[in-house]
Amino acid sequence: MTNLARFNPFRELAEPFSDDFFKGFALRPIYRMTDDHPQMKLDLNEDEKTYFVKAEMPGVHKDEIKVMIDGNQVSVTAETKKQKEEKEGAKTIRSERYYGKIFRSFTLEQAIDQATAVAKYEDGVLELTLPKKLGNHSKLLKIS
Repeated sequence: MTNLARFNPFRELAEPFSDDFFKGFALRPIYRMTDDHPQMKLDLNEDEKTYFVKAEMPGVHKDEIKVMIDGNQVSVTAETKKQKEEKEGAKTIRSERYYGKIFRSFTLEQAIDQATAVAKYEDGVLELTLPKKLGNHSKLLKIS
């Protein structure tokens, strides 16, 4: 004999936080902390005339990096491709791949002289030399 269950169309209104509401929330933050998720780590130094930026971007090709300078705003964008394949004989056991974009943007205290800015990429590290624009200092006005 089968069991009969009574259908209640108002059940969702009475219990809005049912099991389906939280489904999958626990795994998303943990996934972001794994090594498979690409990250760009930055070091920023300065002297009187220049800003120096080092950005770690392992596995990225030089042609896939774009650096945009707009006044004192600097944006670095890179396309990432990661492929990992494990084979056992002629049969593929596991194949993983990741395609995505990493992006960092930051604002500096002074504007950058775009004409003399230099970018160099070697061994997974992007080095930016960003000279400060002269004559763009802020001025405090006295109120009379």
